Amino acid sequence: MVLFCNDTATTEIYTLSLHDALPIYGYLRFTSRNNIEFLLANKDNIDPLIGELNSKGIPVGGTNNAISNIVHTQGWIHCHSAATDASGIVKSIMDELYDYFTTMELPHKLRIAVACCLNMCGAVHCSDIAILGIHRRPPKINHEALKNICEVPTTVSSCPTAAIRPATVEGIQSVEVDEDKCMYCGNCFTVCPAMPIADSLNDGVSIWVGGKVSNARTEPMFTKLAIPFIPNNPPRWPEVTSAVKNIVEVYAKDARKYERVGEWISRIGWPKFFELTGIEFTKYHIDDFKHAGTTYRKTTQIRH
Repeated sequence: MVLFCNDTATTEIYTLSLHDALPIYGYLRFTSRNNIEFLLANKDNIDPLIGELNSKGIPVGGTNNAISNIVHTQGWIHCHSAATDASGIVKSIMDELYDYFTTMELPHKLRIAVACCLNMCGAVHCSDIAILGIHRRPPKINHEALKNICEVPTTVSSCPTAAIRPATVEGIQSVEVDEDKCMYCGNCFTVCPAMPIADSLNDGVSIWVGGKVSNARTEPMFTKLAIPFIPNNPPRWPEVTSAVKNIVEVYAKDARKYERVGEWISRIGWPKFFELTGIEFTKYHIDDFKHAGTTYRKTTQIRH
């Protein structure tokens, strides 16, 4: 079974229960989504184990047609280029969607991911619902510091869109940023601390939907934009939490059995998705990448 431990107190209780439970119930493993699974050889031990864990205040769930534990990146505390706090968002969302974790009432399994910047260390490109931290301003260049702590060639080559180029500023060898090419990824700050990109007034999150890895019924899908921007509002992120809960509840009500979020949207169409969820359609939703359908063949299914 899968357990979700979301605070220090729960983790301490869980550690004690493992010490007692292992000799009785068997082995456990940690999954790629930070879940904890007990591997039982005797099915008669399943209900007693669930009962013991529940008695200690440890929720059990995340399997079958339920929301699994949220995979996420490091956030503000540990990541130098984060645009949001992944851990805080995860805690807030799972507190609100707790019932969908412990029960199996959804049409199919639902995977949520959080990445604190668009470098996407988390699996936001292939999750049913994804929360992605975004910067909206180019890095600020400290030219005086750059000459002492950064290598210009390395800084230039760090940019995936070639938006950075060498420049001389007030007699100092430095760099400049072509803002029309900048994608606000923060890669330059990774190699050059003199180019900070974090901006508390303009950083926030976007929400994406419809991704999946499964190849069972339809080919794998990448997420597509649902909400372009929601400002950071710690510590509970009410706007983000409300938006995710809204999408989950509309999906739960309207999707057919065994449909993933992306499959549900493909069936009803994007206009209907925006109508049902009440999400505003904006210019940022227009996808002009024309060649994705012909170049990204992601499935083993036969193409007719």
